[in-house]
Amino acid sequence: MDIWQLLFEIVALLAGALILGGVFARFGQSPLVGYLIAGMLLGGPGSIHLVKSEQEIEVIAELGVALLLFSLGLEFSLARLRKLGNKALIGGILQVSVTLAAMTGVACLYGLGIREAVAVGAMVALSSTAVVLRTLMESGEIDTPYGGNSLAILLVQDIAVVPLAILIAVLAGGEGAREIAVNVGWIMLTAGLLIAGLYILLNVVAARALGGLTLVRNRELTTILAVVIGLGSAWVAHRAGISPALGAFIAGMILGGSPFATQIRADVSSLRVVLLTLFFGSAGMIADPVWIASHLFLVVGATAAIMLVKLAVTWIIFQRLGQSPAVAATTGISVSQIGEFAFVLGAVARTVGAISRETHLLIVSATIVSLLLSPLLLSYAGRVGYRLAKFVFRGRSVSPPGALTTAVTGHIVIVGFGPAGRIAAGALRASSIKVVVVDLNHEGVKKAKELGFDGHIGDATQYEVLEHARVRDAKAVIVTVPHNRTAVMVVEAVRGLAPNAHVVVRSRYQRDVNDLAISGADIIFGDEQEIGQELGRHLREWLAAHDKDAPPAAEPEDPQQDFSPNSDHK
Repeated sequence: MDIWQLLFEIVALLAGALILGGVFARFGQSPLVGYLIAGMLLGGPGSIHLVKSEQEIEVIAELGVALLLFSLGLEFSLARLRKLGNKALIGGILQVSVTLAAMTGVACLYGLGIREAVAVGAMVALSSTAVVLRTLMESGEIDTPYGGNSLAILLVQDIAVVPLAILIAVLAGGEGAREIAVNVGWIMLTAGLLIAGLYILLNVVAARALGGLTLVRNRELTTILAVVIGLGSAWVAHRAGISPALGAFIAGMILGGSPFATQIRADVSSLRVVLLTLFFGSAGMIADPVWIASHLFLVVGATAAIMLVKLAVTWIIFQRLGQSPAVAATTGISVSQIGEFAFVLGAVARTVGAISRETHLLIVSATIVSLLLSPLLLSYAGRVGYRLAKFVFRGRSVSPPGALTTAVTGHIVIVGFGPAGRIAAGALRASSIKVVVVDLNHEGVKKAKELGFDGHIGDATQYEVLEHARVRDAKAVIVTVPHNRTAVMVVEAVRGLAPNAHVVVRSRYQRDVNDLAISGADIIFGDEQEIGQELGRHLREWLAAHDKDAPPAAEPEDPQQDFSPNSDHK
């Protein structure tokens, strides 16, 4: 088709997603629902048919899925999982496994074949990471007992996406045990070769080519590296006959262990957002508003049944793991919706022929309805969970779901690890305070790690980089970058994420102090002021030693007097 017509339809779909995503966000809903409804209204059956290039857009949107799994791979960390605790992790694994089995059984009772039933079970087993985490963080409930349970479940579910996609592809690809075993073996062999190849490429070729470079002057290289590795691995996986999403996930996992991981996460975020918006828009094209209206009772019934089963499974699992009835029930309510990964697994299932169009349409419609209900349910999850537990356990004393737990806070973030940053960090080495260093210079981060600090290569003016350094939880942030405009941007970004953190900034020139004070710095140390104080101190000492008739030296002025944000700067 005409490339300009395709471009128009892509822009139209993105514009619709922008408008409806903004409207839904304004009313406390997830923007994802707006993207889905934009696709439903602009293209596909029962729409105004403004977007007609469904197949072409779906091909582009598949890149969004690959980048989503690539991002998940970048975040994959066994240490991160261990921090959640054994009970939470076991609960997350059981929640995915039991929900998959339970929903597969329900689908079989509904009359579906075993392969289609497994595909349905996989699609509905996962919850919405985007909706749940956003809502819990905005309400300040992420550090509650049920917030921690929900976080553990969502992390396990994110990791489970790739195995579930493989499961769907394997079941669709063979008729017997022998064929299934051959498919699994081929996938494992291909994945192993891909891991080995990427490891050599990144740790031998790329490390030698990029390791000595300073990202301040070569920022584009990390972006190119990410695109080549991520999309190249997806292409290799596709050519090998396995899921491109698996290839992208492996690439992200390998890159996540490289020194460029933090900056890569930030650099690919914009591209990922655009492609994922196209993906959700194209997923919405599958839904048919006319079909939903004519099968409204079926859609509502299926949505209610799925959410109730997920609630019951999660409640039982976490209560068996020692959680109180109210906490377990509230956790179940929090993750009872069908998540956005249903569209990802649904796309895989449709591609390999594991699910019929009618079943796919029903699950997509139920997913949209459950995502619409989720913000409302999450707003009242604590109260509803408490009352539900009291109703079920009327003969027992039931306590509320709990107050906030102690968050992991109190570390110090140092942005820029040149001489000033190293001197500041040196004063903290003898303490037990954790120090996290962010620097665009590879050598600076290497030096920080040698000194025993955590280090991330990244541009601290980007929110994604600061979030990865957990600036939200930091006790203090020290900004030592010499360039004034960069320092102002860093302080503004820090203030946006951590309004209560103590922010200390180095200013190279006194004329820049006003800008830094306005941006939100608490204390500003100036190079010119510090040098002037040292020169004056040296001169007084020299005069005292060599000129016996010199008058007694006056006490030096407070070095912070002219650099305090509350001072009157001239």
